[in-house]
Amino acid sequence: MISKTTVQVVENILSANDQIAILNRGILDQNGIFSLNMMASPGSGKTSFIVETIRRSKDFCKIGVIEGDTASVTIDADKVIAEGIPATQINTGGDCHLDAIMLSRGMQSLPLVNIDLLLVENVGNLVCPAAFQLGTHKNILIASIP
Repeated sequence: MISKTTVQVVENILSANDQIAILNRGILDQNGIFSLNMMASPGSGKTSFIVETIRRSKDFCKIGVIEGDTASVTIDADKVIAEGIPATQINTGGDCHLDAIMLSRGMQSLPLVNIDLLLVENVGNLVCPAAFQLGTHKNILIASIP
């Protein structure tokens, strides 16, 4: 006779990430920073949305940007810096998403005391980024229909 075994998962595998996300949120809140995590497929316009937001808001809002990418390119961060905005590039080394640890490290390289709005461009993928809490206040999904 074949018996059935049930394995209880005692702790969520993402709980360590979630704990760091809580710390990230605390740091953002302590500094009075509102943060947005932007997710979309590759080529959908995340960077264009960020640059246009900067252009329309930088006269009355201090903005900082964290750019996530799977490769070691800095094209998107360079576009933001060209707008006069502090930005940091996170290269995930092939991972399909940012996680709370990556965001924490990215925030350490920004002048948080001089930022009101933190825009996070997550890696171009619509599956993985939704599963990982970063500590941002809101998630934005950009949908593009070519």
